Amino acid sequence: MAEFSVWAPIPERVRLDLDGTLHDMTRSDDGWWRAEVEAGEGARYGFVLDDDPTVLPDPRSPRQPDGVHERSALWRPDAGAWTDNGWAGASIEGRVIYELHVGTFTPGATFDSAIEKLDYLVDLGVDFVEVMPVNAFGGTHGWGYDGVLWYAVHEPYGGPGALVRFIDACHHRGLGVLIDAVFNHLGPSGNYLPRFGPYLSSGSNPWGESINISGPDADEVRRYIIECALRWMREFHADGLRLDAVHALVDTTAIHILEELSAETDALAEELGRPLSLIAESDLNDPRLITPRDRGGLGMTAQWDDDIHHAIHAAVSGERQGYYNDFGSMEALAQTLKHGYFHAGTYSSFRHRRHGRPLDTATIPATRLLAYTLTHDQVGNRACGDRPSQNLTFGQLAVKAALAIGSPYTAMLFMGEEWGSSSPFQFFTSHPEPDLARATAEGRKREFAEHGWDADEIPDPQDPDTYERSKLNWHEIGEGEHGRLAQIYRELIALRHDEPDLADPWLDHMRVDYDEDRQWIVMERGSLVVAANLGTDAVDIPVTGDVVLAWEDPTVESQSTTVPGRSFAILRRSQSR
Repeated sequence: MAEFSVWAPIPERVRLDLDGTLHDMTRSDDGWWRAEVEAGEGARYGFVLDDDPTVLPDPRSPRQPDGVHERSALWRPDAGAWTDNGWAGASIEGRVIYELHVGTFTPGATFDSAIEKLDYLVDLGVDFVEVMPVNAFGGTHGWGYDGVLWYAVHEPYGGPGALVRFIDACHHRGLGVLIDAVFNHLGPSGNYLPRFGPYLSSGSNPWGESINISGPDADEVRRYIIECALRWMREFHADGLRLDAVHALVDTTAIHILEELSAETDALAEELGRPLSLIAESDLNDPRLITPRDRGGLGMTAQWDDDIHHAIHAAVSGERQGYYNDFGSMEALAQTLKHGYFHAGTYSSFRHRRHGRPLDTATIPATRLLAYTLTHDQVGNRACGDRPSQNLTFGQLAVKAALAIGSPYTAMLFMGEEWGSSSPFQFFTSHPEPDLARATAEGRKREFAEHGWDADEIPDPQDPDTYERSKLNWHEIGEGEHGRLAQIYRELIALRHDEPDLADPWLDHMRVDYDEDRQWIVMERGSLVVAANLGTDAVDIPVTGDVVLAWEDPTVESQSTTVPGRSFAILRRSQSR
């Protein structure tokens, strides 16, 4: 016998549809409905609410073979499919993470085709793979942030069985796996949760209605979120989660849901005997996120740090529009590299108010912040999804890599950046509903037209070519400057792994110097010096030592080193300052 259960406090009657046959369910006082029925693996089922004959998928569906609008299917992980018993796991702190989108990482666009590229990632030297959301969403392809059945794995990627194979293959090669999880909103196609219970609040965020995590009947909604998060780590052996836009989780309770999730994740890690990491995406610049729970924080392992991205990108590229307005100077770059946050209780011209809070660099290691020069957001949310590699020189890309990977922060790459991929990463969707498809396309064009873009230049997210253009072109990686840049990335990552001075997580141990007019900046990390010239002309930088790695050959003198324009050099001093 199989027990079927669903939390549905709203309807007066719930019936189980199992392979086309209806079965009555019994309600308990807590709003849960249950029924025990004979059912085998793969059986299709759903729920019929009140007098509406529509069969709705299970909110905790383990599999959606036919899409988010159809019946769910019974699925349980096969213990025999795992071969990763020897995987001891690792914390993400201080490691190198590689963010990828399963649907555009390879031409095959599946977990199984991604497995074919894992040896390449091992050779590159990364430690963790972070996959953009793999939960079930409407349509065949999209970014994944419009998920509506959070427990199920997107079928076009191969479904849950393929995710098992992918994570097992990663662990077999010594790669950890992080899953991007979205708990702050639900997508517009296939969201039937409000039919079952009060999953949504009266509030909203930029992506839709907010989730009810602190209103009436919020306890079960919170359990829905936390159990989903734990499922990725327990049943699929993921090594942690990236939590999307946690600033949109409006929680007015005394114990924030992130604190609760942190505690349960730590308990699961102890049970499993391996580290588990939670990485928060937040634009609040609030160090309480990454402060341990026993010191009054929420206990996240780490958080994305957009200030570091903005400071590096604006200084190298010269872009100043939008949220780059406060960045771009060498002073802003130095301040951000040295202190973690640029906005730390200071005025943000983009927000028209004070923003952030200072990071206590004496107690919070830099490895709890992620440094990157590219993410899916920072390229995909541009009007045309253009990468920095489409606008900058290879030398500028190398400088950005040296600043991020050579910093004390946990480093992250976005797929293809390591060879300066020429493929854009555009916003793409495949909503099957004509009205929603049209609204999405028109809304995208209208949004950027309001910021001065020609609407005709904005790619239609529903156009299949927009999706196809966003797939990586792997043939580039061995060609000319692409191959040279990829080699620099490999060597930077190897240095990070091999040099103890680059593993020092304390910002107070790093010295940063710069020259605003001559556009150079230096990070001194023990015996190693990362010297970068962001300008076009060669400059003399007052550091010297043996050259460890460089983009263009520097000239080392007794008191200074001449670094060519748009290049970097890493030097080893004979004695640390």
